[in-house]
Amino acid sequence: MLLVWPMPSIGSQKTNKHGKGSYYAYAVDTSRCIGCCACMRACRAENDVPESFHRTWIERYRVRANGEVEVDVAGADDHVFRAVEKEHVAKAFFVPKLCNHCERSVCTQVCPVGATYDTRDGVVLVDRDRCIGCGYCVQACPYGTRYINPQTHVADKCTLCYHRIKRGMKPACVLTCPKKARMFGDLNDPEDPLSIALRQRRFRLLKPEMGTHPKCYYLELDFEVV
Repeated sequence: MLLVWPMPSIGSQKTNKHGKGSYYAYAVDTSRCIGCCACMRACRAENDVPESFHRTWIERYRVRANGEVEVDVAGADDHVFRAVEKEHVAKAFFVPKLCNHCERSVCTQVCPVGATYDTRDGVVLVDRDRCIGCGYCVQACPYGTRYINPQTHVADKCTLCYHRIKRGMKPACVLTCPKKARMFGDLNDPEDPLSIALRQRRFRLLKPEMGTHPKCYYLELDFEVV
C-alpha cells in the first residue's frame, strides 16, 4: 500500500519551536541520479568519514520482468558499483540515501544524554562532547543512517554539511552531483528552488508510516523503494 504524506507547508514561515527564519530540507530527484557516486566521495572528503562507513550512499535497483527486485550498494571504499552479468530487466534506477533530518526524530527521543538534538533551522545534529557512544540512536533510526565512528567512538551521521550551509554554501554532495539530482533548500522561502520543486513535482517520503515526519523528499521515486 502506498502511503501519501500531506504536502509540506512551504513558505508558511514556521513559528513553532523552530522559530522563524530558514527551515532547511533536502530532496533527491531519482530520475536524474546516474549512480556515479561522486556525492559519496565528496562526503567522505569533506567530513572525514572513516573507511567502511557512510554518511550517504547510493542503492542500485534492478527490477526483473517477474517483479523481483534486486538491490545492491556501492559500499566498497572506492564507491564504484560492481559490474553485473548481462540480463534483461524491466527497469533499473539509483536511489541516494542519507539522514532524513526528521521533524519528530526517533534518535533525539531515545538519546539518554541529549547529545542528539534539533537545530532551530531544522537540522538534526550530534553533540560529540555529550555523546557517550551507547548506540541507542543507531538502533532506533528507521533509515539506518547512523553509525558509531570507530575513531571518535561517538554517533555520526549526515549533518547536511552544517558547517557549510551556515556560511551560505551548499552541502558537498549537492555541489558535487554532476546531474543536479540532489537539492538542498529552505522550506520557509517560497521562491527557493526546492520549495518550487515540491509544489510542482510528484514526491514521496521514505517510511512515512513511522510518524517521524522526514524532511528528505524523493522526486519521481519508484514504488519498489520502501
